[in-house]
Amino acid sequence: MRAPLLVGAATAALFTAALPAQAGASSIVDPPPDRIVIDVATVNGSGCPLGTAAVAVSEDNTAFTVTYSDYLAQAGGDAAPTAARRNCQLNLLVHVPQGFTYAVASADYRGYASLRPGASSTEKASYYFQGSPSTASRTHAFRGPYEDNWQATDDTDWAQLVWAPCGVQRNFNINTELRVNAGTSDPAATSYMTMDSTDGDISTVYHLAWKECPAR
Repeated sequence: MRAPLLVGAATAALFTAALPAQAGASSIVDPPPDRIVIDVATVNGSGCPLGTAAVAVSEDNTAFTVTYSDYLAQAGGDAAPTAARRNCQLNLLVHVPQGFTYAVASADYRGYASLRPGASSTEKASYYFQGSPSTASRTHAFRGPYEDNWQATDDTDWAQLVWAPCGVQRNFNINTELRVNAGTSDPAATSYMTMDSTDGDISTVYHLAWKECPAR
């Protein structure tokens, strides 16, 4: 699956105001003039069957959004045992202007959960660059009884950001997971967790931070 997206490269202003510049890392005030291109190399996983996931770029060019239409994990009742866990791995090829690098500073996840008393669920996301030993992971837990929309935000301190290697093209991988555990809930009742919104699709927003690469 290849879906090239053009977007004016820009600093994530939402975060640079709160993130102090560190030694050896220049936070960008003005966006570089060149464009970045995001190619979706592959989309794999039980939570994002073919044709149910897409990538788009925000109007202010500070983030990209992944939308899903069939991301559902459930347990109990008539749910199959394998339905308790759903995942989706995105493999993105991000072309950045020469002399710059990027990192995902924050990610917003939203959905709906219906958890019976005694049931629980988790949302997990992992971020890493191809060939890099550094992986950033975040997990958010929910417990029943719960019948409402849910939201989770992964924030990363500036010093802990996982930056794309300078001068090397490396694919960026995002692996998300929903898991539902029936626990001590009524075995006849179904608990579930989705990534969706009022229009039936979820919008997972990944906010970008930028810095200049060291001069060679």
